[in-house]
Amino acid sequence: MVTSGLTTTNSITIRAPIEKVWKALTSPHLIKRWFFGVDTETDWKVGSLLIHRGEHQGKPYEDKGRIVRFEPPELLVHTHWSELSGKPDSPEHYQEVSWALSDHDGATELTITERNLPSEELKAVSEKTWPVVLDNIKVLVEQEADKGG
Repeated sequence: MVTSGLTTTNSITIRAPIEKVWKALTSPHLIKRWFFGVDTETDWKVGSLLIHRGEHQGKPYEDKGRIVRFEPPELLVHTHWSELSGKPDSPEHYQEVSWALSDHDGATELTITERNLPSEELKAVSEKTWPVVLDNIKVLVEQEADKGG
């Protein structure tokens, strides 16, 4: 498991049950809605590939990783590598991304931790991006919960 290098952590409280937040994190059609329109491919089994395909600044990309832990509805851990990192596709250049969920009287605290970031510059990008992602998840899940979905 990747645990060295630079780390960033962000949390948010979502006014919805933990199961609804988990569904948003693990349903490709919902991931597309909160994660910048990416297409996600995986079977969510430990050891399986996780692929994100999308477009960044007008150019297509394909990020990849593997599922490390899958413990519904409380923990998802996967590795992540992107060509955009500028680092070679080798194990030491993969980040580890943890999505931890905890129930708080019907609301859910979602904490994302990214480890082994390749540079201070990319850590700064993550520190700007993850709060946007978490807010996108919050808005989506709370809207769905308000609609009874």
